[in-house]
Amino acid sequence: MVERLQNLSASSPDVEASAIVSVDGLTMASALPQNVEEDRVAAMSAAMLSLGERIANELGRGQLDQVYIRGEGGYVILMAVGREAVLTVMARPETQLGLLFLEMRRTTKELAALL
Repeated sequence: MVERLQNLSASSPDVEASAIVSVDGLTMASALPQNVEEDRVAAMSAAMLSLGERIANELGRGQLDQVYIRGEGGYVILMAVGREAVLTVMARPETQLGLLFLEMRRTTKELAALL
């Protein structure tokens, strides 16, 4: 799994960090900077995915595809990896989202096959 995260970073230079988190909020694999707490990222990612799924369901938007947060310092993007996990990516503000989404979808498919 770590290899898949490294491949994602290599193919998308705007990716600053990434992690694979279980739906229970436990880190499965990560490529996070030392100043970022893995446990905190894992817990927040699981909570955001759960909330996103609930909102999409309650508002009739169908199955959740992605959740993303945009701040002045960049993006935090979450994509489900099957029903078991979530891929969380932190990206620079100037990232081209379309290309990043494409790479993330490829990565989530590879990861789902591993799980």
